[in-house]
Amino acid sequence: MPVAAAAPLISSVQKLVLYETRARYFLVGSNPAETKYRVLKIDRTEPKDLVIIDDKHVYTQQEVRELLGRLDLGNRTKMGQKGSSGLSRAVSAFGIVGFVRFLEGYYIVLITKRRKMADIGGHAIYKIEDTNMIYIPNDSVRVSHPDEARYLRIFQNVDLSSNFYFSYSYDLSHSLQYNLTVLRMPLETLKTETTQTRQESFDIFEDEGLSTQGGNGVFGICSKPYEKYVWNAKLLEAVRSAVHRDWLLYIIHGFCGQSKLLIYGRPIYVTLIARRSSKFAGTRFLKRGANCEGDVANEVETEQILYDASVMSFSAGSYSSYVQVRGSVPLYWSQDISTMMPKPPITLDQADPYAHVAALHFDQMLQRFGSPIIILNLVKEREKRKHERILSEELVAAVTYLNQFLPPEHAIIYIPWDMAKYTKSKLCNVLDRLNVIAESVVKKTGFFVNRPDSYCSILRPDEKWNELGGCVVSTGRLQTGVLRTNCVDCLDRTNTAQFMVGKCALAYQLYSLGLIDKPNLQFDTDAVRLFEELYEDHGDTLSLQYGGSQLVHRVKTYRKIAPWTQHSKDIMQTLSRYYSNAFSDADRQDSINLFLGVFKPAEGKPHLWELPTDFYLHHKNTLSLSQTRQSYTYWWTTGVLKHLPLPFDEVACAENRRKLTVKKFHKYEEEIDIHNEFFRPYELSSFDETFCLAMTNSTRDFMPKNVGIDTSPFTVRKPDETGKSVLGSKNNREETVLQRKTAASAPPPPSEEAVSSSSEDDSGTDKEDEGAVSQRSTPVKVTDTGDNTKITENVVQSTKDVYGVNLSDIPSEDDLAIYARFVQLGQSQHKQDKGSQQFCSKCPLDKVINLIPISSFSQDNIYEVQPPRADRKSIEIFHAHIQAGRGNMQPLGRDDFLMYREYIRNRYM
Repeated sequence: MPVAAAAPLISSVQKLVLYETRARYFLVGSNPAETKYRVLKIDRTEPKDLVIIDDKHVYTQQEVRELLGRLDLGNRTKMGQKGSSGLSRAVSAFGIVGFVRFLEGYYIVLITKRRKMADIGGHAIYKIEDTNMIYIPNDSVRVSHPDEARYLRIFQNVDLSSNFYFSYSYDLSHSLQYNLTVLRMPLETLKTETTQTRQESFDIFEDEGLSTQGGNGVFGICSKPYEKYVWNAKLLEAVRSAVHRDWLLYIIHGFCGQSKLLIYGRPIYVTLIARRSSKFAGTRFLKRGANCEGDVANEVETEQILYDASVMSFSAGSYSSYVQVRGSVPLYWSQDISTMMPKPPITLDQADPYAHVAALHFDQMLQRFGSPIIILNLVKEREKRKHERILSEELVAAVTYLNQFLPPEHAIIYIPWDMAKYTKSKLCNVLDRLNVIAESVVKKTGFFVNRPDSYCSILRPDEKWNELGGCVVSTGRLQTGVLRTNCVDCLDRTNTAQFMVGKCALAYQLYSLGLIDKPNLQFDTDAVRLFEELYEDHGDTLSLQYGGSQLVHRVKTYRKIAPWTQHSKDIMQTLSRYYSNAFSDADRQDSINLFLGVFKPAEGKPHLWELPTDFYLHHKNTLSLSQTRQSYTYWWTTGVLKHLPLPFDEVACAENRRKLTVKKFHKYEEEIDIHNEFFRPYELSSFDETFCLAMTNSTRDFMPKNVGIDTSPFTVRKPDETGKSVLGSKNNREETVLQRKTAASAPPPPSEEAVSSSSEDDSGTDKEDEGAVSQRSTPVKVTDTGDNTKITENVVQSTKDVYGVNLSDIPSEDDLAIYARFVQLGQSQHKQDKGSQQFCSKCPLDKVINLIPISSFSQDNIYEVQPPRADRKSIEIFHAHIQAGRGNMQPLGRDDFLMYREYIRNRYM
């Protein structure tokens, strides 16, 4: 069955301006080129209701100017008065976060600043830098409430400028495998699922050239977001059905980082995206285990994406991804922090003999990831006082119960490994054992790649490649199943285990793209250092969001190469984290509950700060009994088992097709033209502001200074060779400033932490000198007030040190004489004065003039050029041009008509 030409839909509302009158707000949204506009009318006369009107009409720039002019004129207090305008510009923005109401009227939350953080196939991913919250009702109709200000402060405690991300064209709530699988749906399927055959605005060329069988039609596809990872779903709930989809901007919370791996000049982008679940979200000790719907605390889906940036298109480029998950143990358990103990005792809150909550959780995973589900449990197995082992025993019992009803080939795989025990042992290497586990996991799940195996892999297959699992299809490979890693907090131990699995998967990804000859990566290479730094930023960010501090135990800690001077910091970090968990987590939890809509203020009900616990907010079965009860034996959703090992969400069935919005466009339409979206030909751009030049670069930031000839990022370096490690080994201030100036990245990597016997494995606090989160995609600017002259001398290195050759030895005298003669001939305009020129005795004159032609043309030099022979089609075009100048017009063809249509639309519509 033929595959349709499809592309992701690009939102046409990327710039917004909010205009204000006494009775209404007018929100004007436009595309980046400012050729298409949409207008939202928001009523300000309703004190508590939200009234929004979207006329679904696409305006031109001229029409919008006329509309705003009429509104300005009609809202002035006196006709003809220009001093007090009736329409004022309130704020400019880049998107709508949502609408929220507490006890008074509605507020609108707008994104006022953004920063590009990553690029996937030309689709930009932005981080929210600043927001503006505007009260909608007019002051004349406002009904004030004494507790409104307190709710507003609690809501704003969720810092939207901290690790919230969005994209206008790429669905961040889904994995790359899902997004590309949707684009490769069969042609017949997309024909039947096209939801709109006509555009919202009148177009005289509407159906021209867009027939199903012919023309240059391209299907634009927009999928329904996976609401588990969308953090503003409740904020958009009030307007979702009333406005056009381009107004809806879905944001995720977690982490996004991207670095460039240069392989002999070939740019390979390594991207790490972490999606934090919005279900049962909260802080460390206040959210443990799972709720009644199978959502677990601190659940994060981490996806590493690798793609060749030489080719940008989703259809023609090479893309690969691997997904893994972390999350709390899916049981009813908690820890009571009222006892003021460093390690509060673990309590099982409810008996669950039929593993009901675990069944709901693993059912969600089977739908999204397929089989096998692999559990890597890192909690302690041997303890003097039974603490973490309580969770292991209950989890083993739950998995054993659930597996007896699944087919053996799709059973849940359980891997227990006491990581803390191996860390304390001097005879065991933690990372070597983790590497063995990682190899077995990746072989079972496979990974996603959108291209078939390369010919060299087929001709000389690697032993490990033939044992790789997953699902092999005609277009590449699919990941089936997922690794689910957990410890108690899902922070330090989990991040190191995920890094080792990701490192193993990265080797397979590079091998599948034909970039390395064997699927193996060694430590102390530029590629692994770059990947390790991404994962440390990833771990620090997630640890700050859930635990209140950065990581304590890093990869270097478990490699046992962390400096011993870091031991003393562990105690202070443990105390700081303990303080954060005991005194500030409750306020953070209230803010999250209010932001996510878990708690909705209402008159006559207790306020948020009056609730003794939020247990009843997150466990809905405590307030009302469910009408349907899940089977104790057939605990999975109907239809899931039938398609295993493939994930049910990616199967082309009727239920999944209803989640898609499909529309057909001409191939040059802005809504599906990613080339136009990425390069922005209508904007003035500069190299200094280009994102791809500013991101972390393996050659610039990790390659040693004296690299010689071997520039491969897969060569093992000595620990004191790399550019990053120079900072740790030398205390010279000038070297530090030089290193920071040459690194186009965020603040330098945080210092490594050593294992402390006095602190828990997942404990630690944030350090003020490191900053909240290290984002590796933004250049750091360091102002040096010292001796600039001396530093400049250090910057200038010899070409022998950098490139391995001495440019001062070349070119030779003969080459210089030839070049001098070439310049002289050009200046004299072919008039040679042989007597006035003095040449070196080593270079005779005849050798200088008789240059060897390098062109395939018969005559091609500085004196004369023989033009190439024009082909027949070019001659016909030229003759047609001459005839048109004489008034003899030829009939227009189909392509000419489509080109004219695009010109008319872009110019006048």
